[in-house]
Amino acid sequence: MLIAAAVCPHPPLLIPEATGAPGSGDPKLDRLRTACDQAIAALLAERPDLIAVAGAGPRTSEYPQDATASLREFGVPFTIGTGSPALPLSLTVGKWLLSRAEPRPAAWWGVAADAAPAECLELGEKLAALAPRVAMLAMGDGPGRRARRAPGAPDPDADRYDDHLAAALAAPDPAALAALDPAQDDRLFVAGRAACQVLAGAAGRDPFDAILRYRGVPFEVTYVVANWRRRA
Repeated sequence: MLIAAAVCPHPPLLIPEATGAPGSGDPKLDRLRTACDQAIAALLAERPDLIAVAGAGPRTSEYPQDATASLREFGVPFTIGTGSPALPLSLTVGKWLLSRAEPRPAAWWGVAADAAPAECLELGEKLAALAPRVAMLAMGDGPGRRARRAPGAPDPDADRYDDHLAAALAAPDPAALAALDPAQDDRLFVAGRAACQVLAGAAGRDPFDAILRYRGVPFEVTYVVANWRRRA
């Protein structure tokens, strides 16, 4: 049963080794890191039996506990673990977020970027049934199309997507997450739709309370941070 969830983005710059210093020197990035730390702390405070981590990957599959988290492809000397295969970026950042806290049993799932909503919802139901008290960490970015256009240029389509996503997480509204359109993924360069729909499947129709901790576009890419907690 899903008892709690956190949603975090996965830019490599969240990891201090990517900036070369514990403090980024960028107030916007520091606020994002702080929000992610708060979301993870709130998730772990629920004392889950298992943490299910879901994020974009090359295919939908489970990764072993000792799979390597690395930023080698970005030229950054950061590694956790020694196992094979290497985790995708979303799960690498997720592993870093969890690595600084008390170790907990975890299930690591990459979700294909083109996974259909029905597939994501089914996976969420499966993950929520893995233990009596499951917490989910959904890793994903919102629209990134702004970063591929003129910096600061208005993008009404991305803004509408942002509004829908933020409202769904703040409500909280699993049905609104389930309604996210996969056709927007490529057009708006969204890297978090599938993981959010896994969360929707895990939550089902059960009542949750929510906190939207962060919403911003510090690098012309939308990042949101949120927590859900099963209502008593």
